Amino acid sequence: MKVLLDLNVLLDVVQQRVPHYEASAQVLSCARRGEITAAIPAHAVTTLFYVLRKASGQAVAEATTDWLLQHFEIARIDKTVLEAARALPMSDFEDAVVAASASDCQFIVTRNVADFTGAPVPVITPSALLEASTISGSDGN
Repeated sequence: MKVLLDLNVLLDVVQQRVPHYEASAQVLSCARRGEITAAIPAHAVTTLFYVLRKASGQAVAEATTDWLLQHFEIARIDKTVLEAARALPMSDFEDAVVAASASDCQFIVTRNVADFTGAPVPVITPSALLEASTISGSDGN
């Protein structure tokens, strides 16, 4: 199964956001172990770098970026994706770009499911993904 992770899933882990940290960290672990294929939008890499550099310094931002590039696919965002995003019936353009970049994914994984009304791909929370029987070996704990 291939999923696209919204930036908030990554931020939950990096910023250790309680109560969301545990489920989001488990999703990242599933991807790292190869139980799912996970992509992240290209803009998430630059945004996360910026946030981490300000909060934790250049070295942490660089190490995290390298880790992301090692373990996740990067969903391309080009003119075609941006045009597809503009055509989606979604009120937030950034969320529409995420949705449009997930065209080859089975799910978009986000905590903000309501923000993705109108997305062409089903949307699921990290917790719901962990509960899905399609993740091999995962019992959601």
